Amino acid sequence: MAYNPSSRSCSYDSFCFLFITFILPYFFLTKAQAASHCRTSCGTIPINYPFGIDDGCGSPYYRHMLVCSDSGILELRTPSGRYHVRSISYSDPHMIVTDPFMWKCQDGHHFRATRAFSLDTSTHLRLSSQNDYLFFNCSEEKVIVEPKPIFCERFPDRCDSTCDSASYLCRHLPGCGAALGGRSCCSYFPKATESLRLMLKYCASYTSIYWRINGANAPDDHVPEYGIRVDFDIPVTTDCLQCQDMKKGGGRCGFDTKSQNFLCLCNQRSNVTTYCNDHSSSSHSKAGIIAGTVTGVSAAGALGIGAGLWYWKKVRASAPVTCGVQSNENRLF
Repeated sequence: MAYNPSSRSCSYDSFCFLFITFILPYFFLTKAQAASHCRTSCGTIPINYPFGIDDGCGSPYYRHMLVCSDSGILELRTPSGRYHVRSISYSDPHMIVTDPFMWKCQDGHHFRATRAFSLDTSTHLRLSSQNDYLFFNCSEEKVIVEPKPIFCERFPDRCDSTCDSASYLCRHLPGCGAALGGRSCCSYFPKATESLRLMLKYCASYTSIYWRINGANAPDDHVPEYGIRVDFDIPVTTDCLQCQDMKKGGGRCGFDTKSQNFLCLCNQRSNVTTYCNDHSSSSHSKAGIIAGTVTGVSAAGALGIGAGLWYWKKVRASAPVTCGVQSNENRLF
């Protein structure tokens, strides 16, 4: 049988076309997903341990708590909703979040319906004691609204239950001192979410003000700003310290998404149970870390490969003898 170079050229070109169309994009997509499985920022906010915005990154204690939108907005998930994270400090572990339902200066004395901000008490997040809560137009039949110093002198055993109408912040609202227009204001720090709900049941609205350090050189100088300060813990383990050690490879602390056991995430497309330079430790495929992201891609890629091979066999089987000549019968498109 004579060798027909034009026939081989056609089969080879057909396979190349199908490989580029169906198979090659799958490999590039999978590689891109694996290479960027732990994002280090969301917008302008750095994402460091113990947090992660991709599953398997950071500490499992904070799994699924932070969400990064397509537009680069970082949000905190809590039982009461999702809240915009304005900043995160890792040296003084806390984050500042904003609640769109809270009272703002531009609201003035027009109070909008609001809801109680809450945190899951089983997590490593907690409301900072540097928060002050201001409540507006409270019912004095249901809420004790009095100047706190005077009330505490008369009733020391009930001092914690009073809403302080002589609060400094009520008299000096940050950025809008006269916004309330004579409406009543008092300051009270809720001991629990339930006490906050009760306050809002008998008050028109509320807002949160935290005390921000005014410059690194003046740690005792604080200024009030609107927002909610949420403190967090940074779990420190020997495994994580070894993983982060630059002399041992400078990995990132993470965990297995199924067992939640510690993993050191390395740049070499594999993860280890100790640190990146320890080649004796067992390695894990990154597919386990980003299972939720790559599974859909893998399924689509496998389907594309199967369809591509089936189509190639069909074209090859039905191709005419004059394969090297493009005609209306054998053109691919």
